[in-house]
Amino acid sequence: MDQNTQQYSQQDFSIPHDVVPLPSGGVFYKNKKKSLKVGYLTASDENILMAGGNDMTMNLLRAKIFETDLRPDELIEGDIEAILIFLRNTGFGPEMELTLTDPVTSKPFKATVRLDELNIIKGQVPGEDGTFTITLPVSQTSVKLRPLTYAQILEIGKMAETYPQGRVVPSRTWRLQREIISVGGSEDKGEIAKFVESMPIADSKFIKTFMNENEPRLDLKRDVMAPSGERLTVNVGFGVEFFRPFF
Repeated sequence: MDQNTQQYSQQDFSIPHDVVPLPSGGVFYKNKKKSLKVGYLTASDENILMAGGNDMTMNLLRAKIFETDLRPDELIEGDIEAILIFLRNTGFGPEMELTLTDPVTSKPFKATVRLDELNIIKGQVPGEDGTFTITLPVSQTSVKLRPLTYAQILEIGKMAETYPQGRVVPSRTWRLQREIISVGGSEDKGEIAKFVESMPIADSKFIKTFMNENEPRLDLKRDVMAPSGERLTVNVGFGVEFFRPFF
């Protein structure tokens, strides 16, 4: 455990906090922890928020997760999102204003959605080892998949930032090489990398769709009414509008 994580995770539990259920139910973690103690935002957290930068989310999670046996970088993306929503809701309220475009008039308008009482997207139940086993539709190959941890997602982002300019960044290839745990029963990383390089595009898209539909996370789809009367379904993201209240 790094020094910062140890410092934050061993904070006095008398600090105001709550227990946040994880959408994953802990099935992807060794300790199978289904919920985490997460502190409420305080005035001192403004130092992290105002500093911003690419490490802001990780620094915030390290400061607010009061656990010693599960680090923020070990969490999957859906669980990270649930914690960020908890921090936003308890710090600033559940209402979030979005800027959208009316599909009839093509004019921008603002709509308010609520981020409380969110349902968990329930898909296929993973195995005891926290992996999904699927057969790819084109190659008919059996593969095991595991959702990426937040550390792996950050790693891919940093690799992309340092990739030579002018060349196509193989982010999709990197992601597949980490999501696929075994191919045809083999866990050899060299074989997995070779398989990914020659994978039919239909199989790649099948994996992407499968993970989107089965990786546990909160359902962030919301229905809004445009000024023209047209009903829209929007997917709340974690971009500028989500983080705006933090600043």
